[in-house]
Amino acid sequence: MTTSDLPSAPPVASRLLTAEQFQRLADVPPEIEWFANLGNKATRRAYENALADFMKFTGIVKPEEFRTVTRAHVIAWRDDLVQRTLSGMTVRHRLAALSSLFESLCEKNAVTHNPVKGVKRPPVESYEGKTPALGDHQARKLLDAPDGASLKGKRDRAILATLLYHALRRDELCRLTVKDFKHERRGVPHLKVFGKGGKIRYVPLHPAASGLIGDYLEVAGHGADDTGALFRPIRNNCTGTLERAITPDAVYKLVRQYSAALGFAIGAHALRATAATNALDHQADIAKVQEWLGHANIATTRIYDHRKTRPEDSPTFKVAY
Repeated sequence: MTTSDLPSAPPVASRLLTAEQFQRLADVPPEIEWFANLGNKATRRAYENALADFMKFTGIVKPEEFRTVTRAHVIAWRDDLVQRTLSGMTVRHRLAALSSLFESLCEKNAVTHNPVKGVKRPPVESYEGKTPALGDHQARKLLDAPDGASLKGKRDRAILATLLYHALRRDELCRLTVKDFKHERRGVPHLKVFGKGGKIRYVPLHPAASGLIGDYLEVAGHGADDTGALFRPIRNNCTGTLERAITPDAVYKLVRQYSAALGFAIGAHALRATAATNALDHQADIAKVQEWLGHANIATTRIYDHRKTRPEDSPTFKVAY
């Protein structure tokens, strides 16, 4: 390749960054660059809390000071977290956040090694999830709870069915557009789901949920708005518009309200746990369930697998004298 093969530089007047801005971005510390590159809002919030705690413990003020951290600092912080009676899972998550930063610094050659590596972490407390899963009869009652005659009731039934039959996260449900509900693969209707980390997965649409979503769209009147939000507020006094998507907080409150009225107050994530547990109990392949849930690691999926802990399957009941 010669210099003539290279694209010509745009005129100085047309460049979007000034020379000063270009240099300022070039001088951004890799610690700040790592944090800015975290796309998921929930991950950013969790990592920010973890690093703020570590900085407060060690007295770090400037990003560059992370490069002087040793394994001894990390161990001392871990012991402090444990002494504060934080759960083992919380301690593991905070160490994982710090480790993620140092992995990035290693890639940038800002440090020679990751001081979090080799630091013993609290054991996993249990392979069972802390989020409760509903029984089949409770799930059926929840699906029937909204008033099917009103627009709100039709929407709420469609939301509950989408969560219970497809194990979506709240954020995933809120990001669904009308077009995402209309996909077909090999002649089978699918939901196009935008998951964590920008990953897209296609989930076969359950006939029961499909019917309820169709009923809702027919009454709501936005079924032809392919790029618009699938699930929307019934009213929005703040903006005067109903085109925006329902919020994750609203979904949580919706599930909480209906479940509390039935005597078992739960959050929206319990419906994801219910769907996963139900699928595994009915002999769904765990690798397929992992893909269905959008889990990066199958160990996370195993949290919902209660087949080995069901009392009726215990060897106790196989004993006969």
